[in-house]
Amino acid sequence: MSHSPRDVEKNIESAADIELQQIALSSSVILFNKYLFDTLDFPYPIFLTTFHMAVAAGGTRLLKQFTPLMGGLDDVKITRDMYIRSIVPIGALFSGSLILSNMAYLSLSVSFIQMLKAFTPVAILLISFAFRLQEPNQKLVAIIAMISIGCALAAYGELLFEPFGFTCQVLAVAFDRLVMIQVLLHGLKMDPLVSLYYYSPVCAIINACILPFTEGLEPFYAIFRVGPFILAANASVAFSLNVAAVFLIGASSGLVLTLAGVFKDILLISSSTLLFNSSITPLQIFGYSIALGGLVLFKTAGGK
Repeated sequence: MSHSPRDVEKNIESAADIELQQIALSSSVILFNKYLFDTLDFPYPIFLTTFHMAVAAGGTRLLKQFTPLMGGLDDVKITRDMYIRSIVPIGALFSGSLILSNMAYLSLSVSFIQMLKAFTPVAILLISFAFRLQEPNQKLVAIIAMISIGCALAAYGELLFEPFGFTCQVLAVAFDRLVMIQVLLHGLKMDPLVSLYYYSPVCAIINACILPFTEGLEPFYAIFRVGPFILAANASVAFSLNVAAVFLIGASSGLVLTLAGVFKDILLISSSTLLFNSSITPLQIFGYSIALGGLVLFKTAGGK
C-alpha cells in the first residue's frame, strides 16, 4: 500500500507531536517531584510512589471500563500461577526502582541525576552479559568504556556529590534493568498501560507495607500543609505520562526516540539550573558529552 507525500508528512508531524508531548510530560514529572521534595518541603518519596501507584491502579481500571485504551488486556492471559511467579516479583523489582529513583532526588540535583542516567546502557549490557542474553564484542566494550568514562567525569565534577543519593540512583538503574530482563525471560509482552494495570497494585501494596516503617504518619500530616490538590495534580501528570507512552509506541524510529531522549535530558539539565539553582561544571559538560556520544552509538548499534 503506497502513501502520498502528504500522508507521510502528516504521519511525521503526528509522531513529532506525540514525542513532544512525551518529552513535556516526562520532564514535568521529574521537575514536579523535585519541586515537591525541595521547594514545598515534602521529602517523602515512598509515600509519593505509593500514591502514584494507587492512582495508576485505579486509573487503569477506569480506562478499562470506559475507554478502548486497555484493549491490550485481551492479548494477555495471566493465570494465578503466572501472577504469583511473574507479576509479583517483577512488581517488587519495579517498586524498588521507583522508590530508589525518587530517594535520589532528595539529595542530588536533577541535572546530576540525568547525567547518571546515561549510565543505563552500561547496566543493560552488563546484566545482558550476565544472563547470557547478549555476547560481548569489541564495539559493545568500547561503548561501555565511553559511557563509563563520561559518567565518571560527570560524577567527579559534581560540586555537591552525595554518596547516599548516588548509591540510590545507581541501584535504581540496576533494579530497572532487572525488571526489563525479567520481563524478557518470562515472555511478557504488554504495552505500558497493560503493564501498569498488572504491576501498579503490586507496587502500591508493597510500598504501603514499607511506609509505616520508614516515613510513618508524617506524610499524611504534611498533606494538609502542601495541599491535596498539588498531590493530585502530581499523580495525574505521572499517570498521563503512561497514557502518552501507548501512543508513542510505533510512532517514531529508534534513532528519533534516542535523539529525543538526548534533547529531553539537555532540557531537564538546563531547566534544573534555572529552577533549582543547580550548578554544572565544565568537567561535567565534557564528561556528559562523551557519555551522550556512547549512548547514541549504543542505540544505533541495536541496543534496547
